[in-house]
Amino acid sequence: MGPGDGRRRGSDSDAPLSQPPRPCEAYRAEWELCRSAGHFLHHYYVHGERPACEQWRRDLASCREWEERRSAEAQEVTRVSFAQRSLCESERARVQAARKHALVWAPRQSPPADWHLPLPQEKDE
Repeated sequence: MGPGDGRRRGSDSDAPLSQPPRPCEAYRAEWELCRSAGHFLHHYYVHGERPACEQWRRDLASCREWEERRSAEAQEVTRVSFAQRSLCESERARVQAARKHALVWAPRQSPPADWHLPLPQEKDE
């Protein structure tokens, strides 16, 4: 059980979440960061394309709808479950995308044997 699997950690029931996977403030902060000039420049430099912020906006809207519909229980259940499903699926996709990228550098178990020796350019001087 993790973020976006449809249940809260520690919950043994198959009932849907009573709260979104993240607080709505987190989605708003991510959306604002995505739209910032610094993020735009960094993303364009690294990936060569504009950042796609639309998913963060949709997730924020789904989160707000989820919270509104939960507080007003007289609303129809189908719209709530759609917001829950779309938000949970978005979180699940985000977690999967983060997991598919392997580490660029292999972590060292110990330093190189000659770490204390001077570097080659220092030997010339």
